[in-house]
Amino acid sequence: MKQLRIPAVYMRGGTSKGVFFLGGDLPSDRQERERILLRTVGSPDPYGKQIDGMGGGTSSTSKVVIVSRSSRPDCDVDYLFGAVSIEAPVIDWSGNCGNLSAAVGPYAISAGLLAAPPEGMATVRIWQANIGKRIIAHVPMRGGAVLESGTFQLDGVAFSGAEVVLEFLDPAGEIDEASATFPTGREIDLLDIPGLGTIEATLINAGNPTVFVDAAALGLQGTELEQEVNGRQALLELAESVRARGAVAMGLAASAEEATAKRPHTPKLAFVATPCAYTASDGKRIEPQSIGLLARIFSMGRLHHAMTGTGAVAIASAAAIPGTIVHRIAPLGTDGIVRFGHPSGTLSAGAEAAHQEGRWTIRKVRVSRSARRLMEGWVRVPNE
Repeated sequence: MKQLRIPAVYMRGGTSKGVFFLGGDLPSDRQERERILLRTVGSPDPYGKQIDGMGGGTSSTSKVVIVSRSSRPDCDVDYLFGAVSIEAPVIDWSGNCGNLSAAVGPYAISAGLLAAPPEGMATVRIWQANIGKRIIAHVPMRGGAVLESGTFQLDGVAFSGAEVVLEFLDPAGEIDEASATFPTGREIDLLDIPGLGTIEATLINAGNPTVFVDAAALGLQGTELEQEVNGRQALLELAESVRARGAVAMGLAASAEEATAKRPHTPKLAFVATPCAYTASDGKRIEPQSIGLLARIFSMGRLHHAMTGTGAVAIASAAAIPGTIVHRIAPLGTDGIVRFGHPSGTLSAGAEAAHQEGRWTIRKVRVSRSARRLMEGWVRVPNE
């Protein structure tokens, strides 16, 4: 059987991994391109393991990225992200991956898509094509190459690395009528959930469209780890019901059924709670005085093992705006930063918000991540 041989790089960005491609190395025909990308990561896989592909059987490792030189005068590269379903032949292009955003700048520099200083900090202006927004990546350089080693420790990643600072500019997340920070015009909405009743939710566009609810609304404490949630099928179905109805309320899907079938990546569903002590997944004790709130987020139908990058953007954005579920637990500090606890530890993010003409906008969100090339060469894809 003949196989296609396509240049690719396998990269970690933040707490995610994905296969990176240059746009010119993939077919322009969308159907053929998606066939290749699905086969690359090993989807669909009824066993849920993606053994015959580059995916790792989790939402954090079933991802693809396409990077190209940008024709926009205010950007250096275009970045397109695909969240690949593990069990279904679906790639969701509706949103961004904030974690892999940290790897885009290093990848683009290493691929020769833009010039970078041999020492110091390179600034990479990224056009996030899924949501039509700009990201500025500050990438450390040493000896003419991207610096990947360092002392920056990101909870959820075993080894330290070099800090990559990301600035998400005006991160409200869609390119249509739902593009307002609050697509319903309200900081709090009421969602009617079958079998649960009416619950409060904050529906916000920031990084990715996100639905925030109180942990107690789902019968949770906010201290749960991955294994405490992902083995409970009834809870996962309840969470998806909330997420899907949030998608409808935000104008992102015509029905809850459509949101589940065709838009599994966005909106995200996150639940938050007031701080209390818990033990993170690596055994580290998180004390309540070290954080402003507890936060957990679902990704592609499962609880995320740490925190998505866009989840951090959404948390910081909601913490900056009075009236949201996040703000009433943990408003931004005087330094403009919120620190929260997630299953793998803690994370900080900063935001700048403005209230103009009766509407809230998010000017900028700043988060830190690390990134590293894991492997480079070619992927082999059966040419069936």
